[in-house]
Amino acid sequence: MTPHKITRDEYHQMGPIFPVTRIELIEGGLFDMTPIGIPHVWAVGQLTRLLNRSQWAEQAMIFCQSPLSLPDSEPEPDLMVVKMADYRHRLPEPADVLLLIEVADSSIRYDRNRKLPLYARYGIPEVWLIDLNTRVVEVYREPAGDSYQAVTTPNTLTPLAFPELTLALDDFLP
Repeated sequence: MTPHKITRDEYHQMGPIFPVTRIELIEGGLFDMTPIGIPHVWAVGQLTRLLNRSQWAEQAMIFCQSPLSLPDSEPEPDLMVVKMADYRHRLPEPADVLLLIEVADSSIRYDRNRKLPLYARYGIPEVWLIDLNTRVVEVYREPAGDSYQAVTTPNTLTPLAFPELTLALDDFLP
């Protein structure tokens, strides 16, 4: 499938054209987003609840299924933990991001092959890719070029930015 190439400004002007279609802008192309199923909703909801209850919730903001501003893209990660800032008039940018979380079932290849290289290219320090089908979380750290140098699949998760927080997979996996 070949995407139609557009700019970020054109993408924003198209909002009224696609009022119900879930699409995202990746490297100038428009890509359909897969429908969100119940296990996905559960995992994102639980992670949001757990992260908001953590002691560092006062030091960071958590955005759920909101766009990240990149030069030719606006991916919409499932969760984005960003530095405290005034985002009333701008979207978070790579320098704001502490942690991105993608929850995937049918979109696992798309997230791994298209979005992860994009996140690495723009220096996102840590990405968690949660595969609902295998109940495995891949933790990506140390971005270099279009990839991450450190990839692990731990049983408990501890964000680099908040080492005092530990999440067990059973706390949020359906």
